[in-house]
Amino acid sequence: MAGFTNRGKKNVLDAVFKATSLPTNYYIHLVSDTPTADTNTLSDLTEVPQSNGYSPTSLNKDATDFDTGATEDDSSDYAYIRIKDITWTASGGAIPASGTGALYAVITDDNATESSREVWGYWSLGSARTVSDTQQLTLQDLELRLTES
Repeated sequence: MAGFTNRGKKNVLDAVFKATSLPTNYYIHLVSDTPTADTNTLSDLTEVPQSNGYSPTSLNKDATDFDTGATEDDSSDYAYIRIKDITWTASGGAIPASGTGALYAVITDDNATESSREVWGYWSLGSARTVSDTQQLTLQDLELRLTES
């Protein structure tokens, strides 16, 4: 499952219609529990330990990091944008170093206090993911989609 959080929806609407400022960049974090539409900040979730090659990945607001620009799909009535592939390589041990595997990836703003970063959206990894030392975890074509129900 993937989706925007209510906080993410609010932030998009505020930026578009009220010209509120956007973050300078965004971050992709791995978490070991399930975000919902009601998730507000990273402190509402359990991030996997930042070690052995894992740390949040920063995304710039540009065509390199959002490598499939906003695209309109009239036949399915939605628009989307995709994020570049993101890869972490385990080094010195497994990712995550302890606890359960990563269940979701989340996109957050760039608040300097990580636990206060606002969660804008999330993607299921399908099952708890753990990668062994020297192995890679790659997230491909993470898509943010706006649609009407």
